[in-house]
Parts: sequence; structure tokens; C-alpha cells
Amino acid sequence: MRIIPAVDIRGGLCVNLVQGDYGQETVFSQDPVAQARLWYKQGAELVHIVDLDGAKAGYLCIDGYLRQLTKEGIPYEVGGGIRDMTALESTFCAGATRAILGTIAYRDPAFVQRAAKLYRGRVAVGIDARDGWVALNGWFDVTETDAVAFAREMEAAGAARIIYTDIMSDGMMKGPNIEATRRVAEAVSIPVTASGGISSLENIRQLAALQPLGVDEAIVGRALYLGAFTLPEALETARAAAV
Repeated sequence: MRIIPAVDIRGGLCVNLVQGDYGQETVFSQDPVAQARLWYKQGAELVHIVDLDGAKAGYLCIDGYLRQLTKEGIPYEVGGGIRDMTALESTFCAGATRAILGTIAYRDPAFVQRAAKLYRGRVAVGIDARDGWVALNGWFDVTETDAVAFAREMEAAGAARIIYTDIMSDGMMKGPNIEATRRVAEAVSIPVTASGGISSLENIRQLAALQPLGVDEAIVGRALYLGAFTLPEALETARAAAV
């Protein structure tokens, strides 16, 4: 299982939210690029970049940061604010390894089809769910669409991967929603990235047990910033669990 550290950017700062609540924000670094650089030097194969301002505004806000990451040779994926082909093209032109479509994937599944054909294997769909229902627009709007059904739809549209985030677990430091992640993984044949709530090395072992179902990545944020464990420890735990 690959461990992917998160760098959430808002207002030029590296922050973390609790359950996606912009009113519950903790600033962990004044320099998001420096933070991504640290994770890369500690062994991260990929860094998860979230444009929180973009997710709220509906357009990409961090192009300059992305280009700096590329200049420094830091591999990354990015989500938040990618709502049209121009933003998607800008993301890849900046140097992103993978782009994550969220709200636009729900609003316009045909866009996912076009994007997936144009950038084969590099377009993931982020499914953020609150109590099992898909949430949009930076998690502000909760739909009546079941997350598992939507995952199937996105696989059919050509998504290379599902990045599943359980909102109620995110930032709570109480563990991920293993069963919800399992249900999504069982519903699709494409790989699944687990996100939200990882708070211990045991959580990584629990998620690693889902690898036969296709859960081959886990995004870790707040636990690393709070020092619950180090990135090297997480990487080693993931490697050991794969043996």
C-alpha cells in the first residue's frame, strides 16, 4: 500500500480542516511547497495536494504552487477547483501526475469520459461522502446520491481511480471508516485510495488488509502533522503489511 501525505492549501498556507469545516482550521505550515518537499524527502512517492480555495470558489487557485512543486521534482496529485477542461489542462501543464475530479464529475459525467480519454490513467474521481451520500462544492452540499452507486458510475465513465473520503472521519483522529471504504472497493474494479480519519499505524494495517479488494493507497494528513506517527513509520508499516 502506498502512503500519500496530504498538503491542503488555503490562503497560501498549509492547513487542515476537521470534517471539511472551514471554521475548524489548523495552520501547520506557512509554506506549502516546503511542507511537500519535506514529505518527499522523507520517502513519499506522491503528495496529495488539495486546493481548498479552489474547491470553494469553483476554479483552480494554486497554479503557482503546482509549478514550483514540479520545478523541484516533487510528484503530486491535485484536487479542488478543477471544474472545466481549461483547469484540467492547466493542472497537467503545471506538472501534476494525477488530477482529481470532484464536483464536476457529479455535475457532468460526460466530462469525466472526455478527460479520461484525453489523459488516460491520470484522471481520478474523488468521492467525498457524508453518511454514505455524495457531498459537493468543498463538502458544503450533500446530495441524495449513494456513494457506492456513484463509484460504479464513475468507473463506467472511465475514471482510473476512486479516491474515497469519509467526511465524518476526516480530521477527527478516530480512525477511518473501514466498512464504507470496503463497500466502495467491492463495488468497482479500479483501484481505490482511502482517505479520512487515519490516526494510527494500526489504521494503516487495517486498510492494508483491503488491498486484495483494490485499496492500494491511503492518504494521511492530520496524524502526520500532529505527530501520531512519522511518515517513515507509516511507509514501513505499509510495506510490512504487504508481505
